Amino acid sequence: MADLKMNNKMIVIDGIDGSGKGVQTRRLHRALLQAGNTTLLTREPGGSPAAEEIRKLLVEGTPEKWDSMTELLLMYAARRSHLRDTIWPSLDRGDWVVSDRFADSSRAFQGIAGDLGLELVEKIHRLVVGSFEPDLVLILDLPESIALSRANSRGGQENRFERKGKQYHTKVRRAFLQVAASNQSLYQVVDADHSIDDVTRQIFSITNQRFQLSLELDPHIA
Repeated sequence: MADLKMNNKMIVIDGIDGSGKGVQTRRLHRALLQAGNTTLLTREPGGSPAAEEIRKLLVEGTPEKWDSMTELLLMYAARRSHLRDTIWPSLDRGDWVVSDRFADSSRAFQGIAGDLGLELVEKIHRLVVGSFEPDLVLILDLPESIALSRANSRGGQENRFERKGKQYHTKVRRAFLQVAASNQSLYQVVDADHSIDDVTRQIFSITNQRFQLSLELDPHIA
């Protein structure tokens, strides 16, 4: 990726399954567009044609389908494609990027909750990603019992991680908070145990303050 001095940024919204990342990334994407910023909305695992193929392998099937190491390697194969084919070209064009999940999901799910350890994850991260990092990571936090109930109510086949159970997701929640505490200039924890609109207001307030923007909640937004 070229080292371009542009005003565009990459913002990630991450957190446990069912925390509301999907709706909040869509709202942030729309608000940035309405403010006149060319903006890409993307997701992980996925975000490029090759990475979307890997996504299906990861999020469908039984929880025992892969062990943590296999999950991690698949995640980083997808992430490399996502970066090479989608994120880096978009940033080089001067676009903003809003992503539903990024590398901190690997740190939380496979590194801490999956017992691989952060040191191992960081070694693979440096090999695949290098020194690149987003400009802001928003961690949506709420009790795992509420998040799992929301996630399970969605239905569909992309429920492999949700089926790992409450104890696993308790570890995932704690892991995200541990990661967020490691770098308060990069991470901001958002209390997601509120209405969708209230969570959006928190996200917009943080984003506006960080990047000198004036994003506002659209009362007609879905």
